[in-house]
Amino acid sequence: MTVSVAEHRAAVRQLVPRAPAGTLPLEECHGLVLAEDVTAGVALPPFDNSAMDGYAVRASDIMAAGPQRPVRLPVAADIPAGRTDVPELVAGTAHRIMTGAPVPRGADAVVRVEDTDAATGTVAIHAAAEPGANIRRAGEDIARGARALTSGTVLGAAQLGLAAATGRDSLTVRLPPRVLVVSTGTELVTPPAPLADGQIYESNGVMLAAALRGLGCRVELMRAVSDDVAAFTEALTERATAADLIVTSGGVSAGAYEVVKDALAGEHVTFTKVAMQPGGPQGCGTLHGVPIVTLPGNPVSVLVSYEVFLRPALLAALGHPKVERPTVRARLLEPLKAPAGKRQFRRGHYTEHDDPRAAGATTGTVEPRGGPGSHLLAAFTEANCLIVVAEDVTEVAEGEEVEVLLLD
Repeated sequence: MTVSVAEHRAAVRQLVPRAPAGTLPLEECHGLVLAEDVTAGVALPPFDNSAMDGYAVRASDIMAAGPQRPVRLPVAADIPAGRTDVPELVAGTAHRIMTGAPVPRGADAVVRVEDTDAATGTVAIHAAAEPGANIRRAGEDIARGARALTSGTVLGAAQLGLAAATGRDSLTVRLPPRVLVVSTGTELVTPPAPLADGQIYESNGVMLAAALRGLGCRVELMRAVSDDVAAFTEALTERATAADLIVTSGGVSAGAYEVVKDALAGEHVTFTKVAMQPGGPQGCGTLHGVPIVTLPGNPVSVLVSYEVFLRPALLAALGHPKVERPTVRARLLEPLKAPAGKRQFRRGHYTEHDDPRAAGATTGTVEPRGGPGSHLLAAFTEANCLIVVAEDVTEVAEGEEVEVLLLD
């Protein structure tokens, strides 16, 4: 049975459950999605503080100050950042103050050190200051009790910084799934062991694990599992219950020695052919109640399958607001041929250009990288996009526009 790309995408997406909410330390939350609103435990700033290194003063004391007629004030105190016992400023005096330090009661302005002679005994002030000058007011960034972050926010560096600044050391997020990645094939060898004739180095597991970890997933990797049904079944059964998702590569085609297909034939797994190139042989279902997605064995097929099926399903499960890669239209720089009835995904390099015909508008070109073969991994390293050729198109001429799926 052959199914469409859309049908298999829907099957995989339905298979991957919504990630549960849980609490993690801030340092483990980068890239994850917030599962509940965060309110500010403190105001930011929590107190009036100096925006400059300089001198805290009363503005009325230095109204007459100028370059030729400095006002001289005794320096009554030193206030570095972090001082908690800040004395009140008495009229007719100044306190030397550092950036971020609390503004003393009685002061209503900070004079920049550049507008003084920087003295520590009696300071000469060469410029007047308006009330409020160079003072950061308490709560001007965010008020205590205000909503600091909204549920559904993807947590980047700024969001984690704000959470920490408002007093949080952990957050409730959509917990990334534990994914068991299994790469099958008797021909596989794990580097740096030497290769014998007929053997290749295992790479699918490394690629999948890296891609999944990039989404925040916790990955256990089993590399180079042989094409032995008993051994494969035993290895998988031992680890399946500790996983939220199992992803295999290899062993799902129509030939002999297809270990994944043979081992899971009696389980709740459906194997099918998807109308796409590369990546036609696919499968998905459950093993002991755990979702399992079975991918083909050629490396380009693995990466394309990850992009088309796994990545959007996992991002949706994790609560990301955007689960699809951005797409653009681009002019093809060389002709392409595609198989009838299959959606083709070709590696390409997209370049954006200014469009001289419209102010501020851009257009782009795309150049294929490598041929359509699913074994041409080196070409993928030069690609920044996938060129998508629809099922009903068999030839695309140079200069025609094509759909382009932009990768990282």
